[in-house]
Amino acid sequence: MIENLPPCPQCSSEYSYEMNNLVVCPECGHEWVPGAEAAAEADGERVIKDAVGNVLSDGDTVTVVKALKVKGNPSGIKAGTKVRNIRLVDGVDGHDIDCRIDGFGAMQLKSSVVKKA
Repeated sequence: MIENLPPCPQCSSEYSYEMNNLVVCPECGHEWVPGAEAAAEADGERVIKDAVGNVLSDGDTVTVVKALKVKGNPSGIKAGTKVRNIRLVDGVDGHDIDCRIDGFGAMQLKSSVVKKA
């Protein structure tokens, strides 16, 4: 158990609490692993986080958290679609995940629309 819990990195609320290995903010609902982003930033590498604040890395499996429209496809990508073996890239317009989705092929996604599975 952590004695002095850090404030929320999103809303700066001081009322964060510990749940399993995560720290949770009751005001904005943000969840994060304490110290994970600080260790990665100390190594000098770029940190990419998912929609809830988990740090992503190459080869992770993620789940799409909201429905996405795809040009040329009337159905789009539904929320809850699992994407396996992602690759983190320096993309255009914030599209920092390169992946292959069954039924759609290769595409790039924003890290703000996925959650680590």
